Amino acid sequence: MSLIDAARAVRENAHAPYSNFKVGAALKAASGAIYTGCNVENVAYPEGTCAEAGAIAAMIAGGDTQITEIAVIADSPKPVSPCGGCRQKIAEFAGQDVTVILATTDGITHETTVGALLPGSFDADYMSRT
Repeated sequence: MSLIDAARAVRENAHAPYSNFKVGAALKAASGAIYTGCNVENVAYPEGTCAEAGAIAAMIAGGDTQITEIAVIADSPKPVSPCGGCRQKIAEFAGQDVTVILATTDGITHETTVGALLPGSFDADYMSRT
């Protein structure tokens, strides 16, 4: 199953009763395992969870720590991009050259990289004074 197919399948499980904007994400870890996540809204905005964050949490729970590719899909007129917070979360576990596939449910795709989505990301290098 491709990452887009995995993201498409998990998107159906999204809990989006307020926005009706279901999002699915699937990522491949360095181990080869595929992890998925969908958005989960909450009536007490902004307490929901993005699909990308859910997939990353599943990856960490599964014992993996490195993203080698990620895909995000939504029913939108153009390929949906991760929000700013999720871009930073993805950058925590993926190199700048990691492929990001953005897709619509109608089959439109756009391929980019983590670095293109989040230039100048905040990383661990800022945390040390060596």
